[in-house]
Amino acid sequence: MDDRFLETYRYRHAPYAHQKAYLQRFWERPVAALFADMGTGKSYMLINNIAMLYDLGRINAAVIVAPKGVYRNWVQIEIPKHMPSHVVYHLAIWSPSPKKAEKKALDGLFDRTEDLKVFVINVEALSTKRGTDFVKKFLLCHDALFAVDESTTIKTPSAERSKNIVKLGKSADYRRIMTGSPITRNPLDLFQQCLFLHPSCLGIESFYAFQNRYAVVVERTLGSHSFRQVVGYRRLDELTENLAKFSFRVTKEECLDLPPKIFVRRDVELTERQQEVYNEMTALASAELSRGMATTVNVLTQMMRLHQIVCGFINLDNGLVEELPNNRIQELMNVIQEAGGKIIIWATYRHDIEKITAELKAVYGMDSVGTYYGETHADVRQDIINNFQDPDHKMRFFVGNPATGGYGITLTAAHTVIYYSNSFDLEKRLQSEDRAHRIGQKRSVTYVDLIARNTIDEKIVQALRDKIDIATQVLGEEAKQWLI
Repeated sequence: MDDRFLETYRYRHAPYAHQKAYLQRFWERPVAALFADMGTGKSYMLINNIAMLYDLGRINAAVIVAPKGVYRNWVQIEIPKHMPSHVVYHLAIWSPSPKKAEKKALDGLFDRTEDLKVFVINVEALSTKRGTDFVKKFLLCHDALFAVDESTTIKTPSAERSKNIVKLGKSADYRRIMTGSPITRNPLDLFQQCLFLHPSCLGIESFYAFQNRYAVVVERTLGSHSFRQVVGYRRLDELTENLAKFSFRVTKEECLDLPPKIFVRRDVELTERQQEVYNEMTALASAELSRGMATTVNVLTQMMRLHQIVCGFINLDNGLVEELPNNRIQELMNVIQEAGGKIIIWATYRHDIEKITAELKAVYGMDSVGTYYGETHADVRQDIINNFQDPDHKMRFFVGNPATGGYGITLTAAHTVIYYSNSFDLEKRLQSEDRAHRIGQKRSVTYVDLIARNTIDEKIVQALRDKIDIATQVLGEEAKQWLI
């Protein structure tokens, strides 16, 4: 009967081959992990999976959890776009202080009607009692599928939202996790994501037991503090084999006729003043370490300050910002002069975003730039995206922070992406890369990284490269072409 059902199932839009393959294999399984690259249509696969289960009476509701920067896209774009037209559904989005229409929609989730109830909530709300209690009530009232989009947001076992989501998942009839990069730091990232699906997925219910099996851990001492440090990994072939039993992997190289990514490095020389301050900060950090005064917080603070120095500024202890003469902004402008068309510029710090924006407006005009970071009001964010995507609009530059703009938006109008600076967060790097490199992109995308030689810039990029290599090994893939 299931084969006949799939043959006659009415899609709103015909699936790609890889989307159909996922649904054929996993649509009726209680748990599944969809490890699909950004831009391959994860939302399409999940929405049709929900519709299939609803059509056969297996579920009457669905909860979709997604990061704050993405979850409204499910309501405004993805579900209306992909939900089959024969499915009657009631859709509501979480708000801690709902307006009248939003409250009416939330109340309607509990009406005794036969339509499919779909509830979308941001993952951050699952750190709160109010958000957690609402999802718990919803799940107890319905036969539901519970999906976590960008599931690396629950990878930390000690995080409140991770623990809450695992507990809530036990009340759902079906569970799904979705992400293009399930491993953004190391293989231990997998544990909590898979625990949400079911403890039997990896056969281990304790994070420390999982760590002991797949990581090499040694005792370390830093000053007066002792701690356990992961220095390597083992049995990764076994882990890969276990993942294959309940996961579906899709890479863009396998399923999409997308043009390639091209990676370019542009070296930026430090000015004498930058080098002087950088050396002073390095010497201070070394002295603290030798005297046993270093703590994790101190080390992270020193690394951040070193990174700020190479970017051209430093936040002082008194709260003021000292500008440092630097060549970085000029090298950015040099790259822009060489590149044609619309350009995305990613920067880690607000200070840099505002400085870049001011420089671009001075040279190319006030209407040439759209900024997308924490200070950008939610009401104008979609307008910025729309203007950037419009080939006839004057906006040529999209300047943003990957933590804010790197998720869930489409910026295929650009075929040049410049990283003014990077962070150690691989997930944010990969997500931000694929804002331009996804379905709809017709040209190869060039990624330009501004890097100061023999500084923390190179250490950050090398750390990202190492994380990519480990992730590809666990997922059974060939080494990816990247910056280094």
